[in-house]
Amino acid sequence: MASRPRERRTALLAATVAAVVLVVSLVLVFRPDHEGDDGPAAATPVAGTQVTKSPKAPERKASTASPTATAGTTAPAPAATPSTAKPSATHTPSAASATAPLAGRIRPDVTYPGVATFYDAGTGDGACLYGPSDDLMVAAMNHTDYESSKACGAYVRVQAAGGASVTVRITNECPLPCAPGQLDLSAQAFAELADPSRGQIPVTWTLLSPDTSDTVSVRYKTGSSRWWCALQVIGHRNPVARLEVRADGAWRRLPRTDYNYFLSDDGTGCGGAIRITDIYGERLNVDGIALRPDVVQPTRVQFARH
Repeated sequence: MASRPRERRTALLAATVAAVVLVVSLVLVFRPDHEGDDGPAAATPVAGTQVTKSPKAPERKASTASPTATAGTTAPAPAATPSTAKPSATHTPSAASATAPLAGRIRPDVTYPGVATFYDAGTGDGACLYGPSDDLMVAAMNHTDYESSKACGAYVRVQAAGGASVTVRITNECPLPCAPGQLDLSAQAFAELADPSRGQIPVTWTLLSPDTSDTVSVRYKTGSSRWWCALQVIGHRNPVARLEVRADGAWRRLPRTDYNYFLSDDGTGCGGAIRITDIYGERLNVDGIALRPDVVQPTRVQFARH
């Protein structure tokens, strides 16, 4: 009979252990930091460790780039900036000079300062190769403004500081060291301005479009033929800018030499129709000029006065 109390104690002990296990299980189940089905809880730092946070993405800043035009839109044009360039003090063309679009360095309605010297002009001939002249009111243009014979035949009015003036025709070139603006006048022309004993005087000069009853003439250079020719224009009121010859139904522009002839080195247009253009853009068509070397052949036309 003594074994029954022992069995009871054993059963009681087992029940007590089971109850303790049950209580512990319930505590574990209902802990506040229990991990549920919604995912892991936030990490809690532990003493002695360092938590590294993920870097934030940089904030997007507004673009400072200029907008780009897209299809169907038109980008606004930039505002015009006024020009700060200043015209040259010695070459300041007036509005009227815009009417001479083919002019070179020498333009109408511009007053050029310089100095006047003089030389023995002889018969009036010179680098422009016009030949002798009875009119010795001529001058040699400085090398720079001569501009490879573009100044040949130009009429300029020269004025001295005292008010005296003279009109001369450019028939020659004054080589370096003649400075821009300088005119080397015939002795006869210089004497109209000052006593030749002065040798050199300050002057101003301006391009003219003179009144004249003469008409333009054309001359073929010595040695010209149907295989090579050079042409010269003489007696023109305004400076000549271009000379063209008619060939194969079209006008061909001839290059100008520094000895004042227009050259056709392959004979194109030699003996045919000619078209002459002055610095104002006026054109003179000339027919019937025979291929006769070194003969001055007058025409019936002349450029308009400006």
